[in-house]
Amino acid sequence: MSTEKGDYTFWKKYKRFATTEILLYLIMIIGITLGIIIFG
Repeated sequence: MSTEKGDYTFWKKYKRFATTEILLYLIMIIGITLGIIIFG
């Protein structure tokens, strides 16, 4: 029970960092796809 509560608070704290990471990953994926289209 206590571990679950800790994980929940951790995820709540991590949420803002996770959103920026997801945006960076999306930009990377878009860049890779564009590179494949341009070079392919």
